[in-house]
Amino acid sequence: MDLSQAVRRLPFEIPEPAATIEVAPGVLWLRLGLPFKLDHVNVWLIEDGDGWTAVDTGLHDQRTCRIWQRVLEDRLGGRPLRRVIATHFHPDHVGMAGWLAEQTGSSLWMPEREWRMARLLTAPVTDHDLAEFVEFYRRAGFPADMEAVCRARIRHYARCVSRIPELAQPLEEDDVIAIGGRGWRVLIGAGHSPQQAVLYCPEIGVLISGDQVLPEISPNVSVVPRESANDPLGDFLASLPRFLDLPADTRVLPSHRWPFAGLHERVHTLLHHHDDRLAATLAACGQPSSGLTILKALFERELDDHQLFFAIGETLAHLCHLIHRGQIRRIDGEDGVHLYERVA
Repeated sequence: MDLSQAVRRLPFEIPEPAATIEVAPGVLWLRLGLPFKLDHVNVWLIEDGDGWTAVDTGLHDQRTCRIWQRVLEDRLGGRPLRRVIATHFHPDHVGMAGWLAEQTGSSLWMPEREWRMARLLTAPVTDHDLAEFVEFYRRAGFPADMEAVCRARIRHYARCVSRIPELAQPLEEDDVIAIGGRGWRVLIGAGHSPQQAVLYCPEIGVLISGDQVLPEISPNVSVVPRESANDPLGDFLASLPRFLDLPADTRVLPSHRWPFAGLHERVHTLLHHHDDRLAATLAACGQPSSGLTILKALFERELDDHQLFFAIGETLAHLCHLIHRGQIRRIDGEDGVHLYERVA
C-alpha cells in the first residue's frame, strides 16, 4: 500500500536553515539537518507570553549549535526560550536540550520514562553493557565480524546528545500545558519509544505528532537490547486508534517530512501497512530462520550499518508481535542463535 496516498501536504514551503515559517497561530516551523538518510527533524516553536516554548531540539553537533544560536538571536523577536518539551528520548529530539538549558536557562519537560532512558543511555558504558549488547545481536544472527560495529553503535547515542538535564518536569497522559494562553493536551504514544508525548491544541486544531504519526513513512518500531521481551509493535498498533478520536480536520505537525491533513486516513494506512508487514514476516518463517535471515527477506535494498540496526530492530518487533499472537515460536539453534518458525 502506498503510504503517501492518504495525506495531503499543507501549503507551506520548507524553511531554509535557521529560518522559520508560521504554520499555525503562534507556531513556527524550524527544520534542522541530520547526518542520516532521513536528513532532517522538525522543531516547533510556540509563542508563550513573554517567551517561547520549543517542542524538540535536533541532534547535538556543531552545525545545529550554530543554527540554534542564530535562531535565539534573530528569530524569536528578542524574547527568551523558557521551556523545551522533548517528545521522546531519541537524540534528534532531545539532543540539544542540555545545550539549550545552559545557553538560555530553559527548563526541560518530557515523559519520565523517556527522560530516564536518555539519562541511562548517556551513562558510561560498562564491559557488561557491551557484552550484553553484542550478545543480543549475535543471537539475532549477526556474524562475528559485526562485533566492532556493535561496539561503535552502543556509544552512538552519547555522542549525539548534550548533557541531559538532571531534572525534568514529567508529562503524563491528559496533562494540559498552558502555552501562550492556550491549552495543549498531552497524549501518550508508544512503540516507537516507551512513552512518547504528543501535543494537541483543540483551540487551533493542531496536533504536534512527534514520530508517532508521520506522512510518507512509518516510524521505526524496534525490539532493542534490555527490552527484548517486550512487544513494542503491539503497543504501537494499540496506541494509534486513539488519534481517531480527534477531529478529522486536525492539522498535523510531524517530526519528519512536512505538515499534513488527513489524520484519520493516515492512521488507517499505518495499521494496514503493518498488517502487510506482519503477513510478509509470517511468510518468511516457513522454516526455522534467524532474525537476520528474515530481515533479508523483508528488506531487499542494500542497507548501511546505521540502517541495518533499525531494520533488525523492526524485524524483531514484527517477530515478537507474531509470537504474542501465537502464530510463530522462537527456538534456540545449536549455536545459541534465535530461530523463528511458524506454529503448525
